[in-house]
Amino acid sequence: MVEIERKFLIRSEDYKQQAFKKEKISQGYLSSNPERTVRVRLRGDNAYLTVKGKSSKSGLSRFEWEKEISVEEAENLLLLCEPGKIEKTRYLIKAGEFTYEVDEFTGDNSGLTIAEIELGTEDSAFEKPAWLGEEVTGDIRYYNSQLCLDPYCNWKNL
Repeated sequence: MVEIERKFLIRSEDYKQQAFKKEKISQGYLSSNPERTVRVRLRGDNAYLTVKGKSSKSGLSRFEWEKEISVEEAENLLLLCEPGKIEKTRYLIKAGEFTYEVDEFTGDNSGLTIAEIELGTEDSAFEKPAWLGEEVTGDIRYYNSQLCLDPYCNWKNL
């Protein structure tokens, strides 16, 4: 399956009032190689193993395969993950025919909030809420796998 996604920074916290769902997410990486990342994720009472391929030149699309696994399996796999962990709260916000996933990071990535929208095609039109900020699609620094290696708290000259 090909994932087509755009990422944006956030201007304000107004998205919180528009959210129809909120959940905690914890994840680690068995491989953070940009050619193929392998992620283990705990999301509420569910767990997933995800493999993502290299991004296209535009940064908009890449191969993604995901399988639900047991929470026990995920907890065991998290023990094998590379150093660094992602902790975040995800807010789901409906905007037109699409749903934004807004991730508010904690821990070493505290202070960073990113909105993602998955599209049907790279040129799909979509609503841009007022709280949406600068687009960072394709900027590898904002990939969760990279945030494990170089967390937001270490960034200089933001």
